Amino acid sequence: MIRVAVSVARRLLATALVLAPLGRLAAQAPAAGHGLDVAGMDRSVKPGDDFYQYANGTWQRTTEIPADRSSFGAFSIATASAERQLTEVMQQAVAAKAEPGTDLRRIGDYYTSFADTAAIEAAGLAPIAAILSRIAAIGDRTALARYLGSTLRADVDVLNTGDLFTDNLFGLWVEENFDAPAQHVPILMQGGLALPDRRYYLDSSAAMTAVRAKYRTHVAAMLGLAHVAGAEAQADAILQLETKIARAHWIREDSWEPGKGNTHWKRGELAARAPGLDWDAYLAAAGLDGQPQFVAWQASAITGLSALVASEPIDAWKALLAYHAIEHRAIVLPAAFDREAFDFFGATLSGAKVQRDRATRALYATSDALGFAVGKLYTDRYFPPSAKARAEQMVRAIIAAFDQRIDKLDWMAPVTKQAAKAKLKTLKVSVGYPDKWPQYADLEIVAGDAFGNLERVEQFRYRRALATLAEPVNRDEWVMTPQQVNAVNLPERNAMNFPAAILQPPFFDPARPAPMDYGAIGAVIGHEISHSFDNLGAQFDAEGRLRNWWTAEDLAHFNAAADRLVKQYDAYKPFPDLAVNGRLTLAENIADVAGLAAAYYAYRLSFANRPAPTVAGLTGDQQFFLSYGQVWRSKTRDPALRQRLLTDGHAPGQYRALTVRNLDPWYAAFDVKSGEALYLAPQDRVRLW
Repeated sequence: MIRVAVSVARRLLATALVLAPLGRLAAQAPAAGHGLDVAGMDRSVKPGDDFYQYANGTWQRTTEIPADRSSFGAFSIATASAERQLTEVMQQAVAAKAEPGTDLRRIGDYYTSFADTAAIEAAGLAPIAAILSRIAAIGDRTALARYLGSTLRADVDVLNTGDLFTDNLFGLWVEENFDAPAQHVPILMQGGLALPDRRYYLDSSAAMTAVRAKYRTHVAAMLGLAHVAGAEAQADAILQLETKIARAHWIREDSWEPGKGNTHWKRGELAARAPGLDWDAYLAAAGLDGQPQFVAWQASAITGLSALVASEPIDAWKALLAYHAIEHRAIVLPAAFDREAFDFFGATLSGAKVQRDRATRALYATSDALGFAVGKLYTDRYFPPSAKARAEQMVRAIIAAFDQRIDKLDWMAPVTKQAAKAKLKTLKVSVGYPDKWPQYADLEIVAGDAFGNLERVEQFRYRRALATLAEPVNRDEWVMTPQQVNAVNLPERNAMNFPAAILQPPFFDPARPAPMDYGAIGAVIGHEISHSFDNLGAQFDAEGRLRNWWTAEDLAHFNAAADRLVKQYDAYKPFPDLAVNGRLTLAENIADVAGLAAAYYAYRLSFANRPAPTVAGLTGDQQFFLSYGQVWRSKTRDPALRQRLLTDGHAPGQYRALTVRNLDPWYAAFDVKSGEALYLAPQDRVRLW
């Protein structure tokens, strides 16, 4: 995945495009406004000293992050177009006044209800009163387990979206059984925290201590707005309980490791392996009591959280549940809740100066709630069959290049090559949108009920996840909507989703020369293909089974190269006290290196290894690498950057652009010499695929 999916209020990137056939690109000069941003470069910097600044230095100095954003960059350009196009989709849905029960009506009603702040204000606390009353009525551990089970949601997904976060005690991920790929299995994952990661609770640095103090004030403020008695004391109890939960949590590096997470427990073993929680009551309330087995993804954390259910005072749990219920729904409660939530999570944690307007957030909320219904309108309007065909042609070209590169690996044994090529041959690549659209006939959206609509959407998703447990694995299923500017590799299904919305400038542009497109969208395509062969994806075989298909020697060679990449990224230090975590970001860094190499190889094949035409004084290879560098241009506010360094599996864009230092052709393209800051001796360049 090129970006990690985050919560509804902060995601949904969409846009529109019209594409020409791929073959037209090779001889074209860029049209006005297309191609490289030459003016955004800083040619006073040597490419070999800081390639990111060389490609983006003037842009970096002159670009301001909008006040309502925590970051801005190439993805933001796509986002701006997305919002314009999505606005047209919503206006179409609202104006249609479609028949009740149709997706068009659901979209229109969800959007207008979410945007109707007057109605939300008038409803006050009435919508959440029943939930808070249920929590207040919890009188014993069985009732606590029953409530916890009733709030289980299908809200986490590790390998597909990178999402590890849930504020419920546990999260549910319904996915194929890694040991038996034709079957689904319920995967239970750690949860229970409102802050982004365990380190926000456990790090003793002055910066984190200050964040916790502000968080405690925020918790008390949210409880006070809901007229909860003893808000100050309850805030203390909540922070203390969340800190204990954090101590039980796995670190992210381990949480993203399928070999560590794939721990199977039979239904009857839950109480013995994770005592403290009344599992019978919990699973019955969750609708999972008939399941014969589970995967305990972070097994020791599940054991630790279950023990806390028994050891911690029920009143502390009730305080925590009340706060989480309020926080989770703040976006559809009166404006005071919404503002307070933004002041902490948006301003303090991410550095945004002002909150985005309600209409824009309504776009995000509606597209998240009714993702594929909105996606159908979007692709019908903005993504013609010619666009899909053109993108699929480029995907085929890069897969072919990857295949040829496997043949050329001099360190890999024939038996490992055979298994790798089998994975590549069976890779299911879905471009643009799903062949079969998910349906929303069972989802009720009520005009004027923003709170209830949010609740019903979450319950609808959960029911769909439970129903999936009884169905065979479908490799054609999408986990991203077409209007997301993103892409994802699904290693357990050996499949890839490539949404329509990323197939637009600055990633994909028919009006610019081919080397630029290969350096931008080509590298993204190569990146996603390479995820099947990164340190995580390479643990799955062609059928999606978690199995070692490597010889011992080949695996040792691969791991040694990966370790060198870890050290390379560990050396990047955005702050004096905080560096990039090379181990946390390893999968994405491997995909960047391998994907860029495959894209370069495909680009050169497209010209039959003849030189590409020079544009603006730049050779084809220079156009290729500069396009890659400019795709990763970004500016991020310090609080948001710190959060990403702690929680995100992707390195910041400025360091992803430096992937080029591992490719031999980059050195020749820019005459990079020994002694320059980014220079790596040939034996030190990481070569994986």
